[in-house]
Amino acid sequence: MDLDMLNMFVIAGGTLAIPILAFVASFLLWPSALIRIYYWYWRRALGMQVRYATYDDYQFCYSYRGRPGYRPSILMLHGFSAHKDMWLSIVKFLPKNLHLVCVDMPGHEGTTRSDLDDYSISGQAKRIHQFVECIKLNRKPFHLVGTSMGGNVAGVYAAQYPEDICSLTLICPAGLPSTTDSKFIKQLRELQESKRIDRIPLIPSTPEEMADMLKLCSYVRFKVPQQILQGLVDVRIPHNEFYRKLFLEIVDEKSRHSLHENMSKIKAPTQVIWGKQDQVLDVSGASVLAGAIPDCHVYILENCGHSVVVERPRKTANLILEFLALLHSTDNNKKQA
Repeated sequence: MDLDMLNMFVIAGGTLAIPILAFVASFLLWPSALIRIYYWYWRRALGMQVRYATYDDYQFCYSYRGRPGYRPSILMLHGFSAHKDMWLSIVKFLPKNLHLVCVDMPGHEGTTRSDLDDYSISGQAKRIHQFVECIKLNRKPFHLVGTSMGGNVAGVYAAQYPEDICSLTLICPAGLPSTTDSKFIKQLRELQESKRIDRIPLIPSTPEEMADMLKLCSYVRFKVPQQILQGLVDVRIPHNEFYRKLFLEIVDEKSRHSLHENMSKIKAPTQVIWGKQDQVLDVSGASVLAGAIPDCHVYILENCGHSVVVERPRKTANLILEFLALLHSTDNNKKQA
């Protein structure tokens, strides 16, 4: 092999080695940066664009895809300590011509965080209404989706602003009393009795606590590398003080049963999706909603926990689409009659 050929292989090998070494270094040394890059890439691949909207001096961060059309727009509200990108696993299975909007909830990710803000469920519903008005989403009634804490907010929103929405999907929503205590509720009671309420299972500070939280939230057992667990913790730690404040706000008497207090006011056709093995919020809440909301369709997913969006994204997306198609068909039949 002559010298020029050897040099070419050395240069080619070096060119390939640099990005590989950069990836390995990021994975080992800065896993949180890798997680952020991952979400950025996934948003880009799915065609989701990030934008900001301002209401007075308050800023909302959201991502969207598509434009308003003949089908209802869909607004998605994430759960406690999550962010708008948690919906990407479902967005992947939704048609690209649907108008989708995923917003960071008050105080989360790119949306304003203020010590003076009202983080109760009703306070968050008011903020989401401001966001809706900001981007003029309610020019035409839209479909509202919420999970966990976001499900609590979505239900209250549907009760308080019925003219804004045409239909509602609640995924394992919080805000309901339960006849059966979940594993999470039992853990909270034990922490209260031992006066260790600062160690909330949904607010991990170590990779081990993060692994425990994933087990609590998911029926499916994901094998997550230690470096990724560390990255997930690193991303969250700067926000843990806020998460503790928020958690105490939403489990306070003012917000704890907000959905239950408002569910009889929900008039929009409602879909409830719940994981049968939910260890955070007991699945019995589904029957509570079904008994209170006139037009309520309940779907219990077998072998699924609280993280329905992550565990069963294709099934969840299909259920939402089938529900919207059913409502569209019903509306057409009424018009023809």
